[in-house]
Amino acid sequence: MDLTAASFIETVEGFRSDDEREKIRKHFRGTGEIIGVRMKHTFDTAKAFADMPLDEIERLLDSRYYEARMGAVSILDFKARRKRTTEAERREMFELYLRRHDRIDDWGFVDRSAPRVVGMYLLDKPRDPLFALARSEDRWERRTAITAAFWFIREGDVDDALRIAEMLLGDDEELIHTSVGTGLREVGKVDRDRLVGFLRKHGDAVPRVTLRYATERLPPDLRADLMGRS
Repeated sequence: MDLTAASFIETVEGFRSDDEREKIRKHFRGTGEIIGVRMKHTFDTAKAFADMPLDEIERLLDSRYYEARMGAVSILDFKARRKRTTEAERREMFELYLRRHDRIDDWGFVDRSAPRVVGMYLLDKPRDPLFALARSEDRWERRTAITAAFWFIREGDVDDALRIAEMLLGDDEELIHTSVGTGLREVGKVDRDRLVGFLRKHGDAVPRVTLRYATERLPPDLRADLMGRS
């Protein structure tokens, strides 16, 4: 297989659909053009191109097409999932993600790749890069900060995820509020007491949408209490 960015784009263009373009347009928040390809086809193509070298992945990130950039971050995610991926390769993917974050400018790109490409890599390392991202003026970098921390939570490590969530409580962007809420919900699966303590400590400082996401898996009476309806 020709594992190039051009070949990837040519492949997904074969799935072009005007109806799908309109569906994607409704939720896409980034820049660029939309071919109109179902996510299943984009992901399946990315899986088939999982051996694509990083320089070609960067070319995909430089593409004007939404599907090309979704393909790029999906390929990175598939590589990160592999047990045979070396530590050096993980570092290179992590560095590529951060260096080209200017092209990762939609919530879908972040959510598709940040947990494994960024979070998995940093699991046994200092988390300074995430705290720097959480302080960024770029909303997508801030979303990466909390979304990457989902991997820590999955592994039972909630401390830094809660610190990042705390940093982002006052954010102006709803797309940050929803991601923080999702992270807090995941914390609750690991340690309900830590979640409840966090929500009680910060009270009215927790945005309503964050609180709604964070409490959706809690028992109804506890959720009602935290939502202020009891």
